[in-house]
Amino acid sequence: MYSFPLARRACGARLFRGLVSSALLVGFAASPVAAEPLSLQEAQRLAVAQSGQLLANDAAARAARDMAVAAGQLPDPVLRLGIDSLPVSGPDRLSLTRDFMTMRRIGLMQEITRSDKRQLRSERFEREAERVQAQRQLTRAAVERDTALAWLERYYAQAMRALLLQQLDETRLQEQGASVTFREGRGSQADVFAARAALIEVEDRLSQTDRQARNASLMLTRWIGDAAKRPLAGQPAWQSSVLEQTLTADHFRQHPQLAVPAALLNTAETEARLAQANTRSDWTVEAAYQQRGPAYSNMVSIGVSIPLQWDQKSRQNRELASRLALADEARANYEDALHAHEAEVRGLINDWKTGKERVARYNTQMIPVAGQRSAAAQTTYRTGRGELSSVLTARREEIDTRLQALALELETARLWAQLNYLAPQPDAASRGASSQPDTNTNTTTKGQP
Repeated sequence: MYSFPLARRACGARLFRGLVSSALLVGFAASPVAAEPLSLQEAQRLAVAQSGQLLANDAAARAARDMAVAAGQLPDPVLRLGIDSLPVSGPDRLSLTRDFMTMRRIGLMQEITRSDKRQLRSERFEREAERVQAQRQLTRAAVERDTALAWLERYYAQAMRALLLQQLDETRLQEQGASVTFREGRGSQADVFAARAALIEVEDRLSQTDRQARNASLMLTRWIGDAAKRPLAGQPAWQSSVLEQTLTADHFRQHPQLAVPAALLNTAETEARLAQANTRSDWTVEAAYQQRGPAYSNMVSIGVSIPLQWDQKSRQNRELASRLALADEARANYEDALHAHEAEVRGLINDWKTGKERVARYNTQMIPVAGQRSAAAQTTYRTGRGELSSVLTARREEIDTRLQALALELETARLWAQLNYLAPQPDAASRGASSQPDTNTNTTTKGQP
């Protein structure tokens, strides 16, 4: 009598357990997986992979190399069709066969560009490809540097926020204690107001730090997209750099900041050699077959065209002088850029080393002294010989010292990033073509015909 309801109850229980298990599985599958922490190196890798500027540089380099191949070829031959000596009056008017002078002509014309000119024209676009490649290296270094700066801004903003949150908790406890002590008649109202003012000040500083952290996240998003929402991992290695070694002019010449003016110098020198080659004319050859009426013989014509450079002094030599002057300009710009870059880098190294010394001084001297002063003020207050305002002031000054140390460390880390990423990371540098000026190139001299 009761077996059927019991069976229904058992089936219902199994169904309920199955539904619960399914819901748990679905809920577990749908729950968000904790994002992996984002290191500085991974952020830079993502920024490089997503950079549209680098894609544009790659496209420009391919275009220049394709043009280099095209520029090295002979001009296209010209097919020439025509009718010569066609009568326009008299009984033979517009006849193609009755007059012995009328000829139907078909021919080919080919400009024979000298091989050295074609090679130099091709080389000019190769130099352009080198310039674009140098610009790509410069762009990649800038992407890595700016990504590192945004990562550092967010990293230290979070560190400052953690420190302020600690101070906020302490100040709230102090404000609550001051209120309790005042209600019990063991404290002054001035201590209550002082604690509240300190609490408001910490909250305001926390809002400012949150603003800086959000701005840093927005800038990091500009480079790596949604990956900027991930928590940060690791500490920046701002205390060491490859540029601590003794630097020479040859070392600075390897930086992408010098590769672009170096490529411009190479291009200008190639243009000067091409202008020198243009002082010799290119010939054009032509062959034509002429068909006349059936009563007359057919003919073949062969000809050569030679441009007459009758005023080289005012034209070709002037163009050559102009190209040589532009090469001199590019060489002077390169040397000036080298000296300016060397001075800038040495200044950055000096500022970075000074920043390291100051950070060490804060960590080993100023922060411990501020902590000792804060502890002494708290001890005096607990024994009833001091005021709460003195404790708040000492604690605020200690936090200020710690925040100043973090701000100084951030400034020093920025200098480190500017130094460490003057050139792309080693894996990127090996892919880029070097574009340094050839100081041994024997270019044409001014006044050379």
